[in-house]
Amino acid sequence: MPDTPTKRVLLAAPRGYCAGVDRAVIAVEKALELHGAPVYVRKEIVHNKYVVETLSERGAVFVDETDQVPEGARVVFSAHGVSPAVREAAEARNLLTIDATCPLVTKVHKEAIRFARDERTILLIGHTGHEEVEGTAGEAPEHTIVVNSPDDVAGLEVPDPENVVWLSQTTLSVDETMETVRRLRERFPSLEDPPSDDICYATQNRQVAVKKLAPDCDLVIVVGSANSSNSVRLVEVALQAGARSSYRVDRATELRDEWFEGVTTVGVTSGASVPEILVRDVLGDLAGRGYETVEEVRTATEDLMFSLPREIRADLKAKEAERAMRA
Repeated sequence: MPDTPTKRVLLAAPRGYCAGVDRAVIAVEKALELHGAPVYVRKEIVHNKYVVETLSERGAVFVDETDQVPEGARVVFSAHGVSPAVREAAEARNLLTIDATCPLVTKVHKEAIRFARDERTILLIGHTGHEEVEGTAGEAPEHTIVVNSPDDVAGLEVPDPENVVWLSQTTLSVDETMETVRRLRERFPSLEDPPSDDICYATQNRQVAVKKLAPDCDLVIVVGSANSSNSVRLVEVALQAGARSSYRVDRATELRDEWFEGVTTVGVTSGASVPEILVRDVLGDLAGRGYETVEEVRTATEDLMFSLPREIRADLKAKEAERAMRA
């Protein structure tokens, strides 16, 4: 009789939390430690249900807009960034703001400001309605056109085709973004590139890892929330790279028995806003299904760290000074 194929898991690395997400989550945690509940957060601090639920239990209050925050209260801006209009609205209500915008998103904001100052039309590759796109476009709304996909390019009209530049949302599919840029350059040969690649290192690294393991997988499980752009992209990348099937789950309880029929090799990864505990839960579920052998597929090692928001650093310094005075 032929040997039964050994069930195994190929575990992508890098996966999960990026430096910007880690910084944003810690910022809310530190704010709660320093000032007590409630601490308000505009939008989801990062796009992950578990993280939002966990912080809510500790006293974070998530709101859609700053007008839902009591006047003079403390509010954290999410990792996705905000437009100048949001900052002005917070200032008008005397809110104590903590800016947890990912530094890589801030970089794109600064590029948008500079290009608008030079009277260029900014073609912002991203998804309309995503918080990051709203924040970046809000820096220069009169100069910005959002390009949702390669198929949008044919219908674009710009004031001066010789004076256009592209920027992108940081969490997109690398391949789709480059295809959009290719079509934009065909349409506008004078298209200028940003000074550096806008797609964040973590998004690229997670996509590269999935591309490496996907051809060997019957099934790829992506842990991440539905509103997490980079998590949704990982499913697409897995399928394009050769996985027979791929599904996104928020947590292990969403795994479905029918996905595993005839499956020998399962790939596992997670989006950049996903804590490792959720991946461990999925691996535990898979072990119970007989997928006990876990092989890590590593394509990069990440050691980038960002300092905490300056408002948190100032509060921590003040707290230390207060302790020293009492000692």
